[in-house]
Amino acid sequence: MRKQRGVTLTGTIAWAVVLVLALLLTFRIGPAYIEYFAIQKNLRAIASDPEAASGKRGPVERAFALRSAIDDMPSISGSDLQIEKDGDQVIISGSYSKRLPLFGHVSVCLDFNPTSAK
Repeated sequence: MRKQRGVTLTGTIAWAVVLVLALLLTFRIGPAYIEYFAIQKNLRAIASDPEAASGKRGPVERAFALRSAIDDMPSISGSDLQIEKDGDQVIISGSYSKRLPLFGHVSVCLDFNPTSAK
């Protein structure tokens, strides 16, 4: 008598549940990370801009507002940014939290700290 090999129905259902949960988590928190990377990219671009090299709040906030309108970054505003000068380099940073519902009464809270420092 030969031993049967293969995947059982129970094993298939278990892997399907794991895959669906992983995809749900990815689709729910993925956009928050995409926004974080867009904010960080824009902070680096603003910090390297000659107009913002003075480290004054006005030009930095204005540049961030313009870039924020284009890239749709509603989680943080120009007034939430911290601007520091390190020698001749401007370092722009900020922090914000995002609360994302997963399913039912379960949600996840993500804390982000984008910065222009490399």
